[in-house]
Amino acid sequence: MSAQPKAGFAREASRQILAGGSAGLVEICLMHPLDVVKTRFQIQRCATDPNSYKSLGDSFRTIFRREGLFGFYKGVLPPILAETPKRAVKFFTFEQYKKLLGYVSLSPALTFAIAGLGSGLTEAIVVNPFEVVKVGLQANRNKFTEQPSTMSYARHIIKTEGLGLQGLNKGFTATLGRHGVFNMVYFGFYYNVKNIIPVNKDPTLEFLRKFGIGLLSGTIASVINIPFDVAKTRIQGPQPVPGQIKYRTCFKTMATVYQEEGILALYKGLLPKIMRLGPGVLSCCGVKYNEKACCEWTVQAKQKCE
Repeated sequence: MSAQPKAGFAREASRQILAGGSAGLVEICLMHPLDVVKTRFQIQRCATDPNSYKSLGDSFRTIFRREGLFGFYKGVLPPILAETPKRAVKFFTFEQYKKLLGYVSLSPALTFAIAGLGSGLTEAIVVNPFEVVKVGLQANRNKFTEQPSTMSYARHIIKTEGLGLQGLNKGFTATLGRHGVFNMVYFGFYYNVKNIIPVNKDPTLEFLRKFGIGLLSGTIASVINIPFDVAKTRIQGPQPVPGQIKYRTCFKTMATVYQEEGILALYKGLLPKIMRLGPGVLSCCGVKYNEKACCEWTVQAKQKCE
């Protein structure tokens, strides 16, 4: 008798992972240039930096002029490779956390927030090594054809720095904060507001309702979690002085950035980060063939903003 629910869960999990992975692949291909720009803004330390971009438009023009069209796709392979395991971990852990929290008398919004936090922290364990490789490749300002391949760069990190917190898993605490905080805020806000605003019988208006809530949720979550994102990029990216590690731990990096560059420096890259939200949600909803799954899993699109 218990085999049928397990089989149903396995089918649903496979369907969600396949749909989410497909949506994620589309979103990566479309929006990766914004991720490259976001990383570049986060690693630049001051306006006097010769590599500093004056504006979002200037960053696109400069990258295209100096590095070519493929310069916008530096580091694209790691997130593509991480997409399926990341979706699998997110789906499974989120559902399990919800079930466990079902035994405790909590409000739905708090339940989703805690489940989101748990799934985000678990997700960070999977994606952090991919992020280290991705950020390193994105920070490289050589032409696309002159930079190392993804695998050779990963081997270089392992050979010179190892697999630990100073090597392929550096910035781990910051990644935990980025994914955990984002998912906690997003899930908690999304499901709380979704239950307040009445469902619309018109399919178009209902889609816009959920899209709007998802976009607003992602924007708020991005504003709250971006200091962790900046810290992660500084730790995983090139250090100011070669051979000397200035950015080592999450909160110390935040404090250093704040003291040396001001509070706004902790929000570098926020604009391209937010710009990814709308197209990301649309790509997710466009790929999903199950309307209920699409609406409940628009959160999968927002992951590209972390």
